[in-house]
Amino acid sequence: MKAGDKYYHSIWLDDDDPSVVKVIDQQKLPFLFEIKELRSVEDIFNAIDDMTVRGAPLIGAAAAFGVYFATLEINPATNIHDHLSNAARYLVSCRPTAVNLSWAVDYVMKKTNGEHHSLSTIQDKARKAALEICDKEVDNCMQIGNHGLKLIEEISTRKEGEPVNILTHCNAGWLACIDYGTATAPIYMAHEKGIKVHVWVDETRPRNQGAKLTAWELGQNNVPYTLVADNTGGLLMQKGLVDMVLVGSDRTTRRGDVANKIGTYLKALAARDNKIPFYVALPSTSIDFSIRDGLKEIPVEERNQDEVTHMTGMARGEIQTVRICPEDTRASNYGFDITPARLVSGLITEKGICKASEKDIKEMFSDKLK
Repeated sequence: MKAGDKYYHSIWLDDDDPSVVKVIDQQKLPFLFEIKELRSVEDIFNAIDDMTVRGAPLIGAAAAFGVYFATLEINPATNIHDHLSNAARYLVSCRPTAVNLSWAVDYVMKKTNGEHHSLSTIQDKARKAALEICDKEVDNCMQIGNHGLKLIEEISTRKEGEPVNILTHCNAGWLACIDYGTATAPIYMAHEKGIKVHVWVDETRPRNQGAKLTAWELGQNNVPYTLVADNTGGLLMQKGLVDMVLVGSDRTTRRGDVANKIGTYLKALAARDNKIPFYVALPSTSIDFSIRDGLKEIPVEERNQDEVTHMTGMARGEIQTVRICPEDTRASNYGFDITPARLVSGLITEKGICKASEKDIKEMFSDKLK
């Protein structure tokens, strides 16, 4: 997608130096557009941990390159199996909620597994596997966009060409997904097709990914949007100003329970009360087929309380962080919540749209369950 007058992925291998991975530094957006170079397992871990890169598909891709970097650190004295296994465990430990992280690490590890592989072969297999994951996620997002576009087209037809108002939460855009995004892919494709769309962008406290990232990328691609405080969504729905809610997912269970950025559950409740469709756009790499009950089985990340007690923005030409509460305030910071399947109108995946039910998910992804 576009940033300025150029097209970018949010992560890519340097064309001139295959030992360097480049990413868009999401900590600096929207104030500064900077590209950061990552060169080691530690760099990858830190980039995921501090949210230089974030979003389930992008986290997975970054971790895949982390395993690749681990192969570049092998020397003649290295026990290759132990070294790669330790690196894999280290990367997976970084953030617990997004299942793409462990999926991508496992994918690269399986590709490199082989008792008689030479070091150069292991490195080549790891590099190719990481690139395959990037290509797969881009293709997933394109297909999600194609399937989700049909929903927007139906609403546009019903409204006789009036703008389709879509409310989204957090950032499930191209920044989080290498290209196109999950929740934003249908929006971008509708916009490119000439369908009038308008996006209500939740600010998404406490890290403000909506205000900082979704607003920025929609603006870069000329998609009309309006930024709103997180708790505005219910009123907008009551006033008939929302036609559909469209969000992403960090992990979805095999029966359709959805873990997404904190606040998503409340949007789903408001949507149900106002009879507004609530869709979740996600690739199959975000579905955890090994678990069923989201509330009981999905680990919900608890992050540093400073994200709640402080806010970061631009003042006098500098990025600054300020306290917004009394100095001795104790804060709790759950990064995600769980939306039960009963509140989800449908899952928009690369294979099509299905109900958020164990039966329908199993039918659509029977190949994943063999």
